[in-house]
Amino acid sequence: MASLLSPFPLLSLQPPYHHHHSLKKGVPCLVRDSLSSSNSIPQVVVTRESGKNKQIIKALEKRGISSLELPLIQHARGPDFDRLPSLLTDKSFDWIIITSPQAASVFLEAWKAACSPKVKVGVVGAGTARIFDEPVQASQGQLHLAFTPSKATGKVLASELPDNVGKSSSVLYPASLKASNEIEEGLSRRGFDVLRLNTYTTVPVQSVDVTLLQQALSAPVLSVASPSAIRAWMNLIQNEKQWSNNVACIGETTASAARRLGFKKVYHPEQPGLEGWVDSIMEALTAHEELHRF
Repeated sequence: MASLLSPFPLLSLQPPYHHHHSLKKGVPCLVRDSLSSSNSIPQVVVTRESGKNKQIIKALEKRGISSLELPLIQHARGPDFDRLPSLLTDKSFDWIIITSPQAASVFLEAWKAACSPKVKVGVVGAGTARIFDEPVQASQGQLHLAFTPSKATGKVLASELPDNVGKSSSVLYPASLKASNEIEEGLSRRGFDVLRLNTYTTVPVQSVDVTLLQQALSAPVLSVASPSAIRAWMNLIQNEKQWSNNVACIGETTASAARRLGFKKVYHPEQPGLEGWVDSIMEALTAHEELHRF
């Protein structure tokens, strides 16, 4: 079975001809594509990794909103990726905690490689839970989705996860290398025995089409679903001092990261998720239209 994650965090773009600008370390190079000739200005830029923007594009289309796909990040294997299958084979845990769709995909790959042992899973929210829908149905009871917190944040998950009365509960937490320590610290304070594995990481894409970037800079709203994405955008626009359009974030964690980076017009839903994200994008668009009405 092909791996879900490339061990080499590179995005290969091969246009008919290209020109690489010399940029600072960690900043994607710009690739000019002679086939990219559209000058239309999209209303929203969607920035998740390639192949993960279909849901948000479709949701925006239903509201008559045009979008431009400009992936800013991609996933790569984390340092603990290879440990996960053997750990699932050799040890049982009271809980497996999964806090993002990508963490879910990586975990499921390892779970299948470990011959699908019986596990009880807690997820942070509906978006992550959807990744488990088909595997749960096909697992014949081996994969049990047992907990979702009242609010889709790590802090609330850590405060609400059910524990074993009278004894310590064991938790396996396969996470992004860049995820905060909020969950394991919150659970540890409550007496849980937490093992975190950094099974994947998020890195900026290595190249961005110049024409697409120029269209993106003109769009009224940038939509982002992770702190990594807003940091990648910040690197791209470091020479665009005049950019001050609206940023619509999937949740408060990403919004906080955007504000820390200096973005002023930041919108996010109270409850993270696709529906609230779309509402925040609409709110950002409305604010832009009102500002430019006259």
